[in-house]
Amino acid sequence: MALYKKYLKNQKECNVKFELSAEAADGAKEVWLAGDFNSWSSVDTPMKKQKDGSFTVTVKLETGREYQFRYLLDGKRWENDWAADKYMPAPFSNTDNSVVIV
Repeated sequence: MALYKKYLKNQKECNVKFELSAEAADGAKEVWLAGDFNSWSSVDTPMKKQKDGSFTVTVKLETGREYQFRYLLDGKRWENDWAADKYMPAPFSNTDNSVVIV
């Protein structure tokens, strides 16, 4: 798992590439990225499966903020990003959410 950040020239936005490793995907057929940047939608941000079995998607985010997120595998299982900038307790469950800081 990894987060790759590319700040735009205006420094007000950042393209963040989210990558779920093949190991973490554990044979998943489909993966979606859900977070407070897309109102925690489980369908709005599908990730593209790579040849090596990993999944990626790039999202443009406003800088100067922290965003909570998680990966949804096959519409059933939630997974955090092992390389997140930090973790925060989820408000509706006994788990943590991953956080990216841009």
